[in-house]
Amino acid sequence: MNTLIHHKYTPKYKQQMQALKRVIMLLFSFGIIGCSEFVEVDPPKNILISETVFNDPATIESALANIYYGLREQGMLSGSSGLTTGLGIYSDELDYYGFDTDYLQLYNHNVIAGNNRILNWWSEAYSHIYSANDIIKGVENSNALTVGEKNVFKGQALLVRAYMHSLLAALYGDIPYVTTTDYLTNNIISRTPVSEAYDHIIQDLSNAVVSLEGMDSFSSSRVLPNVWVAKVLLARMYLYTEQWDMAATVATESIQMFGLEPDLNKVFLNDSPETIWQFKPGEYPKNTREATQFIIQVIPGQTYALTDDLMAAFEDGDLRKTNWTNSISDSEGTITLHYAYKYKANLNETESLEYSILLRSAELYLIRAEARAHLGEINGAQQDVNSIRNRAGLPNTEANTINDLLSAILQERRIEFFTEHGHRWFDLKRTGLATETLQDQKLNWQPTDILFPVPESEIEVNPNLLPQNNGYQ
Repeated sequence: MNTLIHHKYTPKYKQQMQALKRVIMLLFSFGIIGCSEFVEVDPPKNILISETVFNDPATIESALANIYYGLREQGMLSGSSGLTTGLGIYSDELDYYGFDTDYLQLYNHNVIAGNNRILNWWSEAYSHIYSANDIIKGVENSNALTVGEKNVFKGQALLVRAYMHSLLAALYGDIPYVTTTDYLTNNIISRTPVSEAYDHIIQDLSNAVVSLEGMDSFSSSRVLPNVWVAKVLLARMYLYTEQWDMAATVATESIQMFGLEPDLNKVFLNDSPETIWQFKPGEYPKNTREATQFIIQVIPGQTYALTDDLMAAFEDGDLRKTNWTNSISDSEGTITLHYAYKYKANLNETESLEYSILLRSAELYLIRAEARAHLGEINGAQQDVNSIRNRAGLPNTEANTINDLLSAILQERRIEFFTEHGHRWFDLKRTGLATETLQDQKLNWQPTDILFPVPESEIEVNPNLLPQNNGYQ
């Protein structure tokens, strides 16, 4: 089935199935999948038909909870099958020791358009986008909600829509920018040029900021996205689109709300003041997927390990190496592998002490540093870089020219954000350094590898997604 909502039946039947699908989705959000444990929202006691679900704030909260649950459990943001692992092995962060065909294609850079992981990222993202569009439409048409309720619900849905499209654009280039639940439109939709897609993303995030201004600053555990989440994503998009003034301005505004956790061993705890948005790991007590994925218990038996190239990139004395990585040797002492140790599987008897972090304030400092460097604000850029370096026990940067600063910032981003949602790959791609960096490390590397293929099953259903990205059949 086409993930952009395709059904091979009559138009009337399609409309009926769409209504039924929305009811089924909401039934799941009413507690079948335990979303209330995810965002501490109690599901409604009664089950409403699709025409009335958007008249009850509790119902819409549950529908949004269902989206967040899906983001955590599957797709690009999942700790087990998302971009952290997929792009980690695609770039120069992780070695892969598993036998999954789709992951081996990523690791060896011989991805084909039929790769199931590439399809799953695409399809899950558009599924979440569809759900967000359904909420936007329902909230806008509701006569029972207050203006404040409409703003909060619409703002969160706009944020999800923009975030998913931003990841899709970074992975696939030109993409369909989907803003409707109309199957007739979605079945024949074409790809939007990536520059226009970013314009839409920025507009959606800007609208989300306005809508979310009235939302409470934070949920108790920062699992609900709020206005600051929208602003951080907006700052990231301004950086990606080289709008340096706006990137610096929005980052500065957000930095004033968040500090850096001084203790590196506490950065990934669930109460870290540095955290802006995070996912609960599930029913208590439960470790994060990042901890269970990366911590190597025995050799052989590992799936991932940090590359030698990454380990060599740490400067002497960098506390991130001693606090955020660990190592293990085989029984003979002949093989030693390093692994990500940001998440340390911290539990107590009643709760998980670590949540999976999506956004944290360190990114804001390095966004602003890069923007300032491009603007020629050398001192300001140095100060931001030094905030990150000094926390890691390193001296101030010696970079004092624009080019040297940009190189130093990229180095800090590499060390600060390794195994965090594909930052390294996106940085190599957007700075034009992917080929220079990876051509000697990946035997099958081709310059066209900067984009993934549009899934072939999607093109078969909707030929308007053609042409395929260069380098793929």
